[in-house]
Amino acid sequence: MSPLAFAALFATTLATAIGNTGLISVMPAVGREMGISDFLVAGIFSLSALMWAFSSPYWARRSDREGRKPYILLGLFGFIFSMVGCGLVVLAGAAGMAGPTALFVAFLVVRASYGVFGSASATAAQAYIAEHSDGAARVRAVAGLAGALSLGTVLGPAVAPFLILPPAGLSAPMFLFGLGGVAILLLVAAFLPRDSAGSLTDTAQSRSQADTSSIWRDAGVRPFLIYGFVMSSAQAANTYTLGFLVIDRLGLEPTAAQGAIGAAMVACALAALVAQWGLIAPLGLMPRTMLRWGGGLAVLGNALVVLLPGYTPLVIGYATASLGYGLARPGFTAGASLAARSTRQGAVAGAVSSIAGASIVVPPVIAVALYQLDRAAPFVLLIVLLTGLCAYAGISPALAQIRER
Repeated sequence: MSPLAFAALFATTLATAIGNTGLISVMPAVGREMGISDFLVAGIFSLSALMWAFSSPYWARRSDREGRKPYILLGLFGFIFSMVGCGLVVLAGAAGMAGPTALFVAFLVVRASYGVFGSASATAAQAYIAEHSDGAARVRAVAGLAGALSLGTVLGPAVAPFLILPPAGLSAPMFLFGLGGVAILLLVAAFLPRDSAGSLTDTAQSRSQADTSSIWRDAGVRPFLIYGFVMSSAQAANTYTLGFLVIDRLGLEPTAAQGAIGAAMVACALAALVAQWGLIAPLGLMPRTMLRWGGGLAVLGNALVVLLPGYTPLVIGYATASLGYGLARPGFTAGASLAARSTRQGAVAGAVSSIAGASIVVPPVIAVALYQLDRAAPFVLLIVLLTGLCAYAGISPALAQIRER
């Protein structure tokens, strides 16, 4: 893959990660300021994720036929539209133009648009990488793109509190993230080389469409997808409870806690970035090792959250878990790609992207609901699930046999 192409994909992932994690960091404050319950705030992101899960395979099939670049641009357009739309909803709420129920419905609809269209760029970008790299080079490229995601997760929560500016207030970050999306869309349109996926033969296209629906039945790929869904669900549960946990542990008003929420999210993202840029390539880590260590560190991090009180131990626990997630995510993504034939890379990309969306549909809602019953409950459940996942990674023949060269 050319450096120019990777830079364009990196910029796409970075921009959307900054905006989405910045939005996640301000939404607990937005919800509590506008009278939307914590449970419903999680539901807003869940519907978007559901749309993402359903849409990803569709965009994978389309990009197999027509090329990856048009769908990377479509995903960026979906990101821009959703950010501007969310900003307008917040402005309407601040002006008293609607009550909590109407605001919730508006958020639900606007954010769902990102799930439908934003999934196009993530799916197409992964398939683009798979078609232009192989073996260890593909693992490094996937880890590099995951690093862009983690870097965006650092920058989003870090800058969001400073973007809450008058007169727009809490809506200002959303408008500014949307403006950044416009800049990246123009950059990608101008500099990303158009790939040759659109020249697939009719036979290859037909096979790709069939693979999209059958990839879960591939005995070599399926274990990586199962691992990825459970691990992604655990990460989503952690991410979407963090803001509420910080507010409650510090005992601050939602807006006053925004800086602490952002700092905690930055620590998590830096830990993931260390894993993806500081460990995987320098140590030559390959999927099986990444899956085992990733799961173990995620268990340890959640245990620290349960056992140790206070804000600082909370950040340490979350950062430890994030180090594990930072290893595991590129591990199962690259593993699934390496386990599949070259004609099935679009299907794998669609499945992995669909997992990313599906993991945010129900797990965050369950985690927040459990948190409202008992603050330790979601983390105890995650410890049990992740321990089982570590055992699965150790005994699965497919995970052990993946070609790591």
